[in-house]
Amino acid sequence: MGSNGMLWDELSSQWSTSIKRANPDLVLQLWTSLEADAFSIRSLARLDSLQVCEKFLWPTFDTNASNQHVLLLGAFIHYKKEAHLLAWSTFVSEVERLSHLFQRVLSLSLDSSIPIASRSIILNFISTAFQSLEQDAVRKECAPLVSVSTWENLHSEAFREAQLDLVPNRRKAWRTAKKRFDNADQDAKLRMRLERAWLYNMVLDFLKRINGEVVSKAESAYCARFLEFLTDLISQLPTRRYSIVLLKDLHVLPLLRLSSLYHKKEDYLLRDLATLFDQFCGFQIDDVGEVSTSRAVAHKQSLSNLQKVALQHFESKLKVLALSNFASISKPEDLRPHFEPLSDLELEQLCSMLDLRTSFPPSAAIKTGRRFFIESLLVVFAAVPDLHETMQRISVMPTEESLYDQTMLRNETYDGIEPLALPKLNLQYLTLNDFLWRSFQLQQAEAFYEIRKDMESIVRKMKPQLSRDFSGTHFGGFSKMAIPIDKPAIIDVAPPEVGETIPAHVRAEIVLDISRLGDKVRSEWESLKPKDTVFLLAVKPADNGDQNMTNGSSHETGEQHGIHAIRTAEVVQMQDEKGKPLRETEGTNKYVSRGRTRRLLLDLDSKAFSKDKDQLAHGKADIYKSINVIARRAGRENNFKPLLESVQNLTVSDTKLPAWLQEVYLGYGQPESATYPQIDEKFTRVDCLDTFLDWQHLEESFPGMIIQSEGTPSPPYVLHMASSTVEPQPANPKKRRREQMEDESSGQASIEVSSYSPPNTGPYPVDQPKKNQIRFTPKQVQALVSGMQPGLTLIVGPPGTGKTDVATQLINILYHNFSEERILLLAHSNQALNQLFQKIVALDIDQRHLLRLGHGEEDLETEASFSKYGRVESFMENRQILLSEVNRLAYSISAQGAHGNSCETAAYFNQVFIQPAITRFQSITSSPDATKTTFLQTFPFHKFFGNAPIPDLFPSDGTIEQYHDIAKGCFHHINKIFTDLEAIRPFELLRHPRDRSNHLLLSTARIVAMTSTHAAIHRSEIASLGFQYSTVIMEEAAQITEIESFIPMALQPPSPQNGELPLKRIVLVGDHLQNSPIIQNHALRDYANLEQSLFLRLIRLGVPAIMLDAQGRCRPSITHLFSWRYPGLRDLPHITSLPEFRHANAGFRHEYQFINVEDYQEQGEREPTPHYVQNLGEAEYAVALYQYMRLLGYPARSISILAAYAGQRALIRDVLEHRCKGNKLFGMPKIVTTVDKYQGEQNDYIILSLTRTKTVGYLRDVRRLTVALSRARLGLYVLGRKALFENCAEMQIAMQRLNTKGNAEGHLEVVTGEMFPTERVVDEDAPSTEIHGLEHLGQYVYEMTQTMVKKMGGNVVMEGAEGSGAVNEGEEGLDEEAEVDAEVDPLHEGF
Repeated sequence: MGSNGMLWDELSSQWSTSIKRANPDLVLQLWTSLEADAFSIRSLARLDSLQVCEKFLWPTFDTNASNQHVLLLGAFIHYKKEAHLLAWSTFVSEVERLSHLFQRVLSLSLDSSIPIASRSIILNFISTAFQSLEQDAVRKECAPLVSVSTWENLHSEAFREAQLDLVPNRRKAWRTAKKRFDNADQDAKLRMRLERAWLYNMVLDFLKRINGEVVSKAESAYCARFLEFLTDLISQLPTRRYSIVLLKDLHVLPLLRLSSLYHKKEDYLLRDLATLFDQFCGFQIDDVGEVSTSRAVAHKQSLSNLQKVALQHFESKLKVLALSNFASISKPEDLRPHFEPLSDLELEQLCSMLDLRTSFPPSAAIKTGRRFFIESLLVVFAAVPDLHETMQRISVMPTEESLYDQTMLRNETYDGIEPLALPKLNLQYLTLNDFLWRSFQLQQAEAFYEIRKDMESIVRKMKPQLSRDFSGTHFGGFSKMAIPIDKPAIIDVAPPEVGETIPAHVRAEIVLDISRLGDKVRSEWESLKPKDTVFLLAVKPADNGDQNMTNGSSHETGEQHGIHAIRTAEVVQMQDEKGKPLRETEGTNKYVSRGRTRRLLLDLDSKAFSKDKDQLAHGKADIYKSINVIARRAGRENNFKPLLESVQNLTVSDTKLPAWLQEVYLGYGQPESATYPQIDEKFTRVDCLDTFLDWQHLEESFPGMIIQSEGTPSPPYVLHMASSTVEPQPANPKKRRREQMEDESSGQASIEVSSYSPPNTGPYPVDQPKKNQIRFTPKQVQALVSGMQPGLTLIVGPPGTGKTDVATQLINILYHNFSEERILLLAHSNQALNQLFQKIVALDIDQRHLLRLGHGEEDLETEASFSKYGRVESFMENRQILLSEVNRLAYSISAQGAHGNSCETAAYFNQVFIQPAITRFQSITSSPDATKTTFLQTFPFHKFFGNAPIPDLFPSDGTIEQYHDIAKGCFHHINKIFTDLEAIRPFELLRHPRDRSNHLLLSTARIVAMTSTHAAIHRSEIASLGFQYSTVIMEEAAQITEIESFIPMALQPPSPQNGELPLKRIVLVGDHLQNSPIIQNHALRDYANLEQSLFLRLIRLGVPAIMLDAQGRCRPSITHLFSWRYPGLRDLPHITSLPEFRHANAGFRHEYQFINVEDYQEQGEREPTPHYVQNLGEAEYAVALYQYMRLLGYPARSISILAAYAGQRALIRDVLEHRCKGNKLFGMPKIVTTVDKYQGEQNDYIILSLTRTKTVGYLRDVRRLTVALSRARLGLYVLGRKALFENCAEMQIAMQRLNTKGNAEGHLEVVTGEMFPTERVVDEDAPSTEIHGLEHLGQYVYEMTQTMVKKMGGNVVMEGAEGSGAVNEGEEGLDEEAEVDAEVDPLHEGF
């Protein structure tokens, strides 16, 4: 690409200036150079970085543009979409010109003289358009191509009439289309004819090509792409609605199976795609996404019609068929023999009588005959495999066959050129089962990919070799994740359960030799617990030739990596040498024997075992005799089995979402129909508690609305909302407009507000409710109001806008307003969940109602424990405190007896002594004659409240009303003691920890928090307990995959009345403009769109979202770097008033700067392994800059170093280890990590290494760029190659804003003579010094260090890695093996 690169640089200078008209020679040069390079992705990326579309091709496009001009635009739009760039942003604003482009593309696609390479570009463009239907301008162009008008091409009018009669709305749509055509002018009619015939002609061309005698490689690739396009069409309801009928009418599937291309041995891709196409053809749904009739009923109806025709017209030959029961003629192999006696003419007549197409236009050159007619009949009348049965047969436990399935291996070589035989996560889904099936396929592929990589890595480290006597395998290496073993002993094979054919379980025992393991690794193996998944491997040495195989080759097998067999098993029990359960040993004497061996009981994969036994009976070798290695994976990576089983079970059980959510979730209907204004059952009264700090805050929170109230009461406030729902709009546009005008004339919207006096809760500080101190913005209040109501709420939270504060306050409001409801709180990471929990604890929420499930709870910075088992312990601790209070209360009223012995005795004491005393008091003091003296004399608990931290419980100057209030507070305090004890009482009776924890989940906890991963893993367990909840609040929703967003909605059993999940509200909080979920497999991420989150998809569908618009995290100038991504984003007032934001960064001329880093040691970026990118110059510069800041006095905990790639992160750590760790002058920064890993985090000062010097890399994805620029509060210093990133279109705005600080050369500007903190204010003019490159900075830091050493007396204490001099707060450490993995795994941590 070298010569082309020089040419393109030269050409780019011509379009860098404003060009009004296209230069044909320039277009031709571009076309010729790209054509010579086969339109490689690398070439397209290079030209796209020069902004060829934005600056030249699109500005100069008009109706007279050349074909090459049109094709170039199509190629770049497709490239942008594939590269996850903003494909349509440049085009959609000019609707008319975009329409001209589409018309030119459609015309070219039907031009038979167009070469196949150009035709492929056209097809890619159209496929991209149909994958971008959320763009209004694009959808407008695509819709006519798959509209009901395409039925003009059906083979007969009778068939069309029958199809129109199946669904009532079809005929109405047909008449509307006919009327529109009849009323159009000649030009419009020409366009309509082109559009309605386009799909028909394209399919005929495809069928002609796949049946050609000689099919070139390019044509084969085109046919695969076209079949992918057809699959995409029928996988979304709006494009499937009419196209599926046309495709079935044209017999695409039968002709595909009979084609010469399909039967070519090397064309495996077409066969795989045909299988996927067949799967989507089989979905039985109607035009609105409902299952039209059960699959079995529909099939019986079609067979009944076949039998009727057979008996009437072919009785002599098809009588047996006509009289057969349906079950005996459901399969293709059962049907085929019945059709064989018919002659060719009779077969054709039978198809005609069944209203099937029997001929094609002569120009299509499609031959029909006996094979065609029989295959067509089989496709139409054979039963489609039941999805439920198919899913139940799939094993979620991998074997060598599934891990090295050639289809999956081919997918891993995805380069963006050829399609893949994978279902995609689209904008819409056909049914909920369709979504679950796609998710299962993709999640399984991702899990098996990771397992295979891990197993290969383990075997590679173990270095299998032939033993000296050549009789077995010897291991010359070591992996802490695997242990050599003897073959497993099968000790029990349980008989199959009723209705099953495989064993109920297959129990095996393995002896582990742990004598040579270090303490840490030994402990990890001994920590294996029941239900953990392990892998049993049959490992042999690989041939040298095999080891050099290219990874992902289409012929790759496990043997090439030394893996001859893999079986999966679940841990049952870990035992010591004597066969005693290890965990019981730990629980009794807290001592575990150091024995040399451990016994591990396992349950083998029953499906694989049954298959192995069948093969053994047919002469195959016994796999279990060859197993010689047991392997494990890290717990957080090894949760694939319960996740896949959850999806599998949900698919089989026909799960339904609530009626108000179902259509929106699938992508149908009106996007706003699930939001609260459209929900019938809204709440008309909501107590906002402490949400509003004062009356002015309340008024500010509802701009444009009239607040109705009696005066200006003090908080807390109660909102009274209108109960009316949005009425359906009239069909008549004039009437609709008239009603809108009437609504507008009625005046501003209003909201009624009332107030109340909060009840007295007692005289002790612990009784006082915790108050909110945040002055929520109007947008935050809008989010709270929406989240209070039933329905779906999307909250978009740009960096620093307080989305976590909104979520916690919403939980507080729901907790107090709906005491009978439970809230399920989820987040993507433990860290985010912990941050939420810490804020919830600070609210007025009873801690006994909080429950945190899963790991990560130990990181909470709270004194109480909120894990499931920890809460039980907390309950029992509170029990003792409360019972002691009962004893004190009994003593205060001179009640004899052991009232505080248990919750039961306390309840008796309350019933017999306390409540009667309260009743007597209230009876006496409620008399009109009661006086203050009466209060004081009859109040029974003076002595008990004698330790209250107030001078006098009943002030002498108080009124009767005040005394009543004080007494109520005292009684509230006492009643709460007994209420809490009553909640604890079941834990006295329940003795088993599991019973206690389940009771806690089901009966006590009202706010249950967990990660989305925990919900997916434990879905079956939680649902089986009968856990019920009404609200789901999901934080970090844009970072959670679609299936992990769905499973939390299905953690409870469906309603027995309607089969729907009983959810009232769902609140998704996230930011789709930042990073998406991390997927390791490149093909699954980029092609199948597995990284798509539900949050993003709903945004794309147009579901109304509330975007928070005020940030309070970082300086206004730093906000300016990324605010272009968030229109309307502003700063909160404290951002300009607090000293930390007003003062400059000591030693720096600017609070942010892009620092240009040139090659170091004549090298820029390097890539020791694929995707593992490093840049030594930037690593050294980042560390030197950190040292400079530390020498100025910046706290190490306030500095984070981020890198764009995992390889650069590792390199920066190495440099830090060498230069800073153990040195008290420097120490280590708070964290060194990648941009992706740091999403959701922040620090005062960020040093960012962009790493790349040749190409921009993944920072072209503006989502990552947004994350990178928004992590710093006070200072951001970006290291990179300035010339490279300035020329990136996606980074152009950010670079322009970065370049407003600093100098043209990108030299760091420092201010001498300052120490941290400085009194200099931001933008104050100060003399500065330019640092000319890394060597200059290194020398500067060295001289500063020497000066500092002299001030310290000439010594700098160097300490070891464990010394206190290393400030290592939050550093992400990698163990030795993980560091090795980072070098050999190109996808380590998602780079």
